[in-house]
Amino acid sequence: MTINCKGKLIDLSTPKVMGILNVTPDSFYDGGYYKDESNIINQVQKMLDDGATFIDVGAYSSKPNADEVSLDEELQRILPIIDLLTKQFPDIIISIDTFRAEVAKQCIEKGAALVNDISAGHLDGKMLETVANINAPYIMMHMRGTPKTMQQQTDYGNLLKDILFYFSERITSARALGIKDIIIDPGFGFAKTLEQNFELLNQLEGFKITDLPLLAGISRKSMIYKTLETSATEALNGTTALNMIALLKGASILRVHDVKEAVECVTLFNRLKN
Repeated sequence: MTINCKGKLIDLSTPKVMGILNVTPDSFYDGGYYKDESNIINQVQKMLDDGATFIDVGAYSSKPNADEVSLDEELQRILPIIDLLTKQFPDIIISIDTFRAEVAKQCIEKGAALVNDISAGHLDGKMLETVANINAPYIMMHMRGTPKTMQQQTDYGNLLKDILFYFSERITSARALGIKDIIIDPGFGFAKTLEQNFELLNQLEGFKITDLPLLAGISRKSMIYKTLETSATEALNGTTALNMIALLKGASILRVHDVKEAVECVTLFNRLKN
């Protein structure tokens, strides 16, 4: 199970870790911290040293009720970061966290490798065609509505079946346009209640039916800190616990804020599996 990232074949039969770099002022956990070059370079260097395969860069917060950001502002935030990272780390594999086709296109042209779309093409009708044209691996996530409205859209007949039906349609549309490398993300915390997030994790192996790599993005989310009655800053131990469960249930990529702990989780999982 491999994906082609700008000519580099990445084997996802062994799980990989994706480090998160938010360059937004309002991210739920690390918003506003990575706003100057030295902080950004130091953080990315640490994530790469700790074993991250991918660095996921986002300039538009997708937390519930997040403020809207214009296309121009998103581009102004993210393009200089892509320039900085590709010059500082020539071998870096950058994933672009955006639902806008134009942002994806310009970032890939500057050296990014993957597109990570929280809306699976629903928020920009040009996204699937653009991804096909730029020939990039595509992470499609399950979400209903927008970040502002998603938490009012949690009524499911059957959670797993409804999400699988969503992916079936999206995968068919992507394949029809020629998108080759697809990764699916069930969207923990997006249009799902706390109880539904745990139901989703408990049934995660059900996504194996798609025969596609699975990304799990659980890191420091409210399903952890609300259950433990703490906060996002105190949710690392809970994140590690749930990341191991995600690996046991078939996750190919862990998207995390804390790379070292996630890589250790993968190492122990590999030892257990072998």
